[in-house]
Amino acid sequence: MTENPESPSKHHVFGRALNDVEHAIGMYAYSYCTMPAEAIYDKAILQSMMSVIETCHIYCIGYTPIVDFTGASQTGDELNIQLNVLGKKYTVTYSIPGLIYKMEDGYNFLEDPAGERFWPDMEHVQARLSNEFKAVTFDVKYIGQAYGQDGSRNAIDRLLKHETLQKIALKGVPSGHKLTLLLLSIQPSNQLITMMNPFAKNGDSGDARIKQGLDKAQNTTEAEKISLYEAALIRYFYPEFNKEFKDSFPSTNLKILQDCYDKDFGAVVAEICIDELPFMLFSDNIEPKFYHVAKHNLHKSEDRKMFFGI
Repeated sequence: MTENPESPSKHHVFGRALNDVEHAIGMYAYSYCTMPAEAIYDKAILQSMMSVIETCHIYCIGYTPIVDFTGASQTGDELNIQLNVLGKKYTVTYSIPGLIYKMEDGYNFLEDPAGERFWPDMEHVQARLSNEFKAVTFDVKYIGQAYGQDGSRNAIDRLLKHETLQKIALKGVPSGHKLTLLLLSIQPSNQLITMMNPFAKNGDSGDARIKQGLDKAQNTTEAEKISLYEAALIRYFYPEFNKEFKDSFPSTNLKILQDCYDKDFGAVVAEICIDELPFMLFSDNIEPKFYHVAKHNLHKSEDRKMFFGI
């Protein structure tokens, strides 16, 4: 394949970069749980989720539309679940070969020939509603973290005494919505994203820069990682009730970034890409979508920024 003579050459594009090796530290959420805000006071609900909650140190507070179940019916081997969201009607369909839909005393269930009863998990139904119709969103209003010195403090511990959660609740939730919590677990291992560029201006520092990157990847603590992830998401979503990091991240003045600057990293990347999430996250600054990648360049000069922004 030949290059288009009118398009910029590889030397022209990649030759603007300063360094032959650039690093970014990457972080992503790998697990989650979600609940109505009032559930933090319900020990029975919390107990059923505790195995996940104990790993969650990032939390988002936001508004989600109320999903009303309005009925169900069966057509052949298909179950049709009727739902209402903000005045609009939706139908989520499941294939149910061999099962019969029944309702007794207001209780909906599917029954197999042996008399066993089943029903789709409503969080899964909501995820289908979100994926197929884009009908369910999460309006991010606040992002925070909870992390004890030994990692024992989880998001619920923090939220039980959270003044901002109370402030958001007192302000009032928009009609047809409810106050919802999303708790996130961040991947336990550190992720190093490395780009190598043979056309860069500085082409003889590769070995030293690779070592710097590996040192950072191996020595970033869980507490540091959670703080970086929190700050990156706050700067990205720019939530209404957050104050810190909205305009100050990234900056050489921030303690949480000092080691990244010492190791001359190029960027910080925080991701929320969980297929099973039952809603699309959004804010006043970010449109609703299923996957979010918050990428922040740590340097302002073009020869450093462009490397991760081509």
